[in-house]
Amino acid sequence: MRKLRNSELNRLSVKAFKEAAKLPIRVVLDDVRSHHNVGSIFRTCDAFRVSELILGGITPIPPHQEIEKTALGATMSVVWSAQPNLALFLKNNHFGPLIALEHTSQSELLGSLEILDGPLTLVFGNEVKGVSDEVLSLCDKVLEIPQMGTKHSFNVSVSVGIALWEFVRNLK
Repeated sequence: MRKLRNSELNRLSVKAFKEAAKLPIRVVLDDVRSHHNVGSIFRTCDAFRVSELILGGITPIPPHQEIEKTALGATMSVVWSAQPNLALFLKNNHFGPLIALEHTSQSELLGSLEILDGPLTLVFGNEVKGVSDEVLSLCDKVLEIPQMGTKHSFNVSVSVGIALWEFVRNLK
């Protein structure tokens, strides 16, 4: 066995990526503070070929060297926009069910939701405060990632990866 070289991975060029079909999933970040988390999420959105990444509220936006450090160029391939008033944007721009990943009294475990054929929007919140109450009130469903340790949350970039993988592997 040997590791493959980058030239053997048959990755899409940025131009081919932009023309390729995308998953019917939109990822929304609600006041995510860390430039490194944002960059990592860009890279994950590229890997899963999501339709769009929405950077809401105070979430930092490209170009920024700390985002690029972890995005590794994904800011050039992923369709994204900045929405300072995220709640208003979500009220006026529907893209299938709005699903938050958060701990609430009514959240269901990730994996329990029947995967939909159509588009959906996944909302991820601030590293400390989670999804804002205003945005949470707009959501159709709330899911949480099962955890068995002593901590109550994953890093937001890890949560995005876990959630996208769960939806991608179950797409019909």
